Amino acid sequence: MKIFTKKNGVYALCGTAVGFINGMLGAGGGMLAVPILKKCGMDQKSAHTNAVAVILPITIVSAVMYILKDYVSLKDAYIYIPTGVIGSLIGTAAIRKISAKWLSLIFSGFMIYAGIRLLIK
Repeated sequence: MKIFTKKNGVYALCGTAVGFINGMLGAGGGMLAVPILKKCGMDQKSAHTNAVAVILPITIVSAVMYILKDYVSLKDAYIYIPTGVIGSLIGTAAIRKISAKWLSLIFSGFMIYAGIRLLIK
């Protein structure tokens, strides 16, 4: 099995881009990962679920770096951790019940909303 192929090089470059965006912006890597994973041949639901699995370690590394550089106050972040866990449990249960078409529409709508919000602020 060849490890260093052109295809793997493209995947590594995409992974680097996802990590860079997530680390620089503190979020957004998943929004980049989903279309990349779909382009690699995954269906809508698999792209979303795999994006979460990809983003988890990237987010942990980003969070540790921000904490070590004193950019983050854990005291201020404590309320978001348990509520974020609750939200992720709800989202994980909901994705099984949502059709791929609706998931795509929801994701697209969220991306448009986030883009407009960033332009306005």
